[in-house]
Amino acid sequence: MKQFARLYQALDGTTSSRLKTELMAHYFSTANAADAAWAVYFLAGGKLKRLIPAQELRAYARQQTQMPDWLFEASYQSVGDLAETITLVLPPTTCTRHDSLHAWVTNVLLPLKNTPSQARLEYLHQALEGWDSDTRFICLKLVTGGFRVGVSRLLVTRALAQASELPATLVAQRLVGYLGGQAHPDAAQFRALINPNEQATLSLGQPYPFFLAQSVKGQAIDLQNALGDIGNWQLEFKYDGIRAQLVKRANQAWLWSRGEELINEQFPDLVQAADALPDGTVLDGEILVWHDQTEMPAPFADLQKRLGRKQVTSRVLTDFPAVFMAYDLLELDAQDCRQMSLVQRRELLQVLVSRLHSILLRLSPTQHVSSWDQALTLQQSAREARTEGLMLKALSSRYGIGRTREAGLWFKFKLEPLSIDAVLIYAQKGHGRRANLYTDYTFAVWHQPDASSPAVLVPVAKAYSGLTDEEFRQVDAIIKKSTMQSFGPVRQVEPKLVFEIGFEGIMPSSRHKSGVALRFPRMLRWRTDKPIEQADTLEQLKALL
Repeated sequence: MKQFARLYQALDGTTSSRLKTELMAHYFSTANAADAAWAVYFLAGGKLKRLIPAQELRAYARQQTQMPDWLFEASYQSVGDLAETITLVLPPTTCTRHDSLHAWVTNVLLPLKNTPSQARLEYLHQALEGWDSDTRFICLKLVTGGFRVGVSRLLVTRALAQASELPATLVAQRLVGYLGGQAHPDAAQFRALINPNEQATLSLGQPYPFFLAQSVKGQAIDLQNALGDIGNWQLEFKYDGIRAQLVKRANQAWLWSRGEELINEQFPDLVQAADALPDGTVLDGEILVWHDQTEMPAPFADLQKRLGRKQVTSRVLTDFPAVFMAYDLLELDAQDCRQMSLVQRRELLQVLVSRLHSILLRLSPTQHVSSWDQALTLQQSAREARTEGLMLKALSSRYGIGRTREAGLWFKFKLEPLSIDAVLIYAQKGHGRRANLYTDYTFAVWHQPDASSPAVLVPVAKAYSGLTDEEFRQVDAIIKKSTMQSFGPVRQVEPKLVFEIGFEGIMPSSRHKSGVALRFPRMLRWRTDKPIEQADTLEQLKALL
């Protein structure tokens, strides 16, 4: 555990990607395999579900320090991170423990989940007792699920490649599914990652790394100049679902999300439909809710009814039927197809899907146009088809790893977001480097309930991204001067600032006071030119439905 804590401190102390890679490579080369397995998991973004409620963590800190509630909350609001706040307020100690990372996680941390609530505070005390402050901080970050150290999955991949002297592309392949597997990482899994035999086989249900698209914008002439002859491109609608790979091997099926979560339990109907696939098949595609006899998929809100469930009832299966819209073939007859051109893969995929005669496993239709002007017109109609825009894929492209240009090019040509002008009415401090700034905002639009009532501001969205650091500082100063009242960490501010809020979609919602929910809201710009009286109305917003 101490060795992992030292690695964290070293990584946190530099902004150099090269040095971070070298630090991790050294750790992977010197740590025992069981510790390295967990280090890869946490550094690459793996998170354990919160094992103890935040309120109990606060209670533990107050119990250990005899600190009054108001003082701890004030400290937390200043620091912005619960694990760091607890570490700072606890009295410093010297290190008397020698648990390894693997031993502490498996023997101490994981059992915390099944500890009775009345015994958790004492168990937590024993779990943290005997560590110095730096190591205790790491322990708390793992307990809260908030472990982050400015390391990307790509850097972890490079570090593993450097430590094992294997190609980074091979390591990336082996790392797929590492975070989303049902079993916890162990020494055997780490040894498989760095196995010097490049021909070492994948685990049975393992998917491939996803090939990601670049973004492209512009008018027809811009597309012509950037991409050339439209005849060299395959066009498809960009569906608003969840990206997934469907793997069929040894008469078993696995469904993986792009986030590398195994989602068989949420979509048992698609897993069952995969029985019709020949063994040694891997499809890339989009999961959508699509009702029979309809020409377009259901809204993303319907798909959300299927996500995060441990068990899907027969009613949910009936009310929100899922389909797998396949748009690429990565493996056929246990042969890797990724080095074939898109044209070749598409031909094989078309033959495969046509033989299935399945309403659950479908082929993503291509869109045929003869000019970029027609492509632009088609893109502008995408929202009418309940899609986000177009996918542009080079016919010669192979299936690459991540967002790379080496294998060929895929582009997402998305619609411009919908937008409204809304008034800032509530603010809360951010986290991390923004812990001392008010950067999380609630926005409202005008609504007049009836002709005899005055118009009031109704909350419609929360957003925390889209402004520059300087703009956040300016807005923060205004918020602090115009606070009307506080509700814990939230400030109600005098309505005087208008922002243009962009969002990808809008849907009815009985859970929101406004009656609507916005998808992916973010700030597009600060409308310093607009008084609050000219902000949009709820009626204008609902018209977008």
